[in-house]
Amino acid sequence: MTGGSLLELSGVHASYGRISALRGVDLTVAAGRIAALLGPNGAGKTTTLNVAAGLHPADRGEVRVGGRALTGADPVELARRGVCLVPEGRGIFPNLTVRENLWMMTFAGVSRAAVEEIAYARFPKLAGRRRQTAGTMSGGEQQMLSLARGLATDPAVLLIDELSMGLAPLVVAELYGLVVEIARTGVAVLVVEQFASTVLEICDLAAVMVNGRIERAEAPSDGLLADLSALYLGSAT
Repeated sequence: MTGGSLLELSGVHASYGRISALRGVDLTVAAGRIAALLGPNGAGKTTTLNVAAGLHPADRGEVRVGGRALTGADPVELARRGVCLVPEGRGIFPNLTVRENLWMMTFAGVSRAAVEEIAYARFPKLAGRRRQTAGTMSGGEQQMLSLARGLATDPAVLLIDELSMGLAPLVVAELYGLVVEIARTGVAVLVVEQFASTVLEICDLAAVMVNGRIERAEAPSDGLLADLSALYLGSAT
């Protein structure tokens, strides 16, 4: 299901002290759509996600979720409004069991039972591992748990940072297949990915960020991947 815009960033500027990280970012992600934010390291991709999730303040500009201005809202408020961030590096607690990791999401006002029900319905493989210590699972399973934790709050907006990091291509393909299924339920997905070819096949919008600005935003095409090396220094594959 697709619909109106769920996440909108308008003229967003952000910095770290005197260092400017975002310089007027404009980006819109609609319900049921996947937007890929591409670009080299240091371009501002992760900062964009962190501003959208309330983890880093915007110096100016506006963040809207479901049409509501939420610039400056804290992460808990944004989570309650339906914004979920799956951070780089999986973001799980390796010494806790799978179910204990899921229980950590009750801060968003969802019961333990509901959190588990939602997670296991989407990721049946985790149900059989609910008592397993998360750090003993494979990298792909840990990333699956990270996704499950986010989806346990039934988000409207899902922000994903470097889903493919350190994983084999077949595992990455499986995980992005799950992301497509998630988007089809009406969730707006914004994914940061260093390697463009992993997401161009499944995204609806590809936005290329260079030096804190979105230089190009369009539907994915065969020509875009070939042009990426000219838009920024780095690997397009």
